[in-house]
Amino acid sequence: MRKTYLTAALIAVMVIGWISSGYLNESSVSVPKSIADKNERLKVTTEDRPASQVRVSTSFAQAQNRVITLRGRTQNKRTVSVQAQVGGLVAQRSVERGDKVETGDVLCEIAVEDRRANLKEALAGLAQAELDLKGVQRLAAKGLQSEAVIASSQSAMAAAEARVERRQLEQSQLRILAPFAGIVEETFMEVGQLASPGSQCVSLVDLDPMMLVGEVSERDRATLKVGQGVLARLSDGREIAGQVSFIGHVAQPGTRTYAVEALIENPDFSVASGLIASIDIITGLIKVHNISPALLVLDDSGQTGIRAVSAARVVEFHPVEILSQAGQGVSVTGLPDVLDLIVVGQQSVISGERVAVRQAGNGAMGRAAL
Repeated sequence: MRKTYLTAALIAVMVIGWISSGYLNESSVSVPKSIADKNERLKVTTEDRPASQVRVSTSFAQAQNRVITLRGRTQNKRTVSVQAQVGGLVAQRSVERGDKVETGDVLCEIAVEDRRANLKEALAGLAQAELDLKGVQRLAAKGLQSEAVIASSQSAMAAAEARVERRQLEQSQLRILAPFAGIVEETFMEVGQLASPGSQCVSLVDLDPMMLVGEVSERDRATLKVGQGVLARLSDGREIAGQVSFIGHVAQPGTRTYAVEALIENPDFSVASGLIASIDIITGLIKVHNISPALLVLDDSGQTGIRAVSAARVVEFHPVEILSQAGQGVSVTGLPDVLDLIVVGQQSVISGERVAVRQAGNGAMGRAAL
């Protein structure tokens, strides 16, 4: 019996030594490499790796005006060269450069003396034509006048009436009037000058309302509408409100931008044409998040965005549009109304990765960790 035990023990030792010697190893059992690789990958994916630690801060969207800012300038609506309609000696110029005028104000006058004589002559001719026509008509009633003579007298009467009307019109046009309220920018006529029809009296500038002109991109044009509010900051420091009045329909060939015009009230003509202006166009309400620029990251395609954590504690990349920068923060849009921004560790995690979350500030678990 004792010998049997010794024999069994010896056999056991030999088996153990044979196994430990490496004789029964990978080389003795051939396993295809593809299967081994697959098993190794399966082993890696099934192992529980420690989750990356991140800190989050819950961000809430705020409603604010969406504003398009462009660089532009003020521009008067029109500049008109006010001209004489009849010729003659200039009797008076009633304005100087820089004068403010109202609609209908007298700017220049042409001498009236010879026009009065011409009108009297035309009136006398009309009276004679009336007498001649009446005489012909009396004879015609007695059958003593031909139809041709009657027609000739009627034509003479019409011509005389036309001459009177023309002389009256000429006399009314001796006074050159302002066609609209504005500022006299230039004067051309001088007293004693012989003016011809079409001679310039003054150059008149229309300053109320004043226009703001600028250009916007194709993307910004899609958000514009006539009537939207405008706030202009002029180069002299003033801020003036207005409304969009025109949006261009044809892109500029060189820049592919579109013309935009707005109108601002300028009743006292204090806003000059040609001032540089920063123009804010309010296109509507938009929800924005105000964040630190340090939270902005780039994805693999180079798109700017932020990393946040979902309710399942998974990292998500959200592309954003940067609207403005104020102080040490930036305003961005394109995000959900509420989300947990990764404020610590955003550079060391990737989208789709499961993470361990702590709320920034007090160390409590954030909304995404619940």
